[in-house]
Amino acid sequence: MYGYMLGRVTDVEGNAILLEVSGIGYLINTPNPYAFDLNKDYKIYIYQQVREDGMSLFGFKTKEEKELFLRLIGVKGLGPKMALPILATGSIPGIMDAVERENILYLKKFPKIGEKLAKQIILDLKGKISIEVDNSSTQGGYEELLEVLQGLGYKEKEVRAILPKVDASLSIEDQVKEALKLLLK
Repeated sequence: MYGYMLGRVTDVEGNAILLEVSGIGYLINTPNPYAFDLNKDYKIYIYQQVREDGMSLFGFKTKEEKELFLRLIGVKGLGPKMALPILATGSIPGIMDAVERENILYLKKFPKIGEKLAKQIILDLKGKISIEVDNSSTQGGYEELLEVLQGLGYKEKEVRAILPKVDASLSIEDQVKEALKLLLK
């Protein structure tokens, strides 16, 4: 079983990256392959799936993302291929909040997640996921968001408090809008 791999991203495909490690290229399925820059070194947290018909690698930029992925694939009826789009379109705090508040509508917005599976996710995970998102460093492109909000007069401490709630997959403009809504609450 792999914990993580250190290597260089040599190719980005529709749902995967090619990570070169010591001269070997590993095809790694990832929630958002376009979040990786070509010819740049990364530490990728790995989950290896072994089945009768083959093996697959799933990679994540953070330990927290991998941990949530592992919790999601533990849900009855939800496999790795269905868990990736959830992580690609949702934020970790958003997904955890939806589970704890039993927000079926939020969970149903993800591809291939219907009412029955959304209820199963809540049943299997409510009260069981408490993933600490690392606030000590800005991750996932939050550096620019932090600078923008500080430029608007917000203190670093209050901005860092809401960063985990902002979806990193959004454009910087949408991140600012989402952050401002959170700061004004």
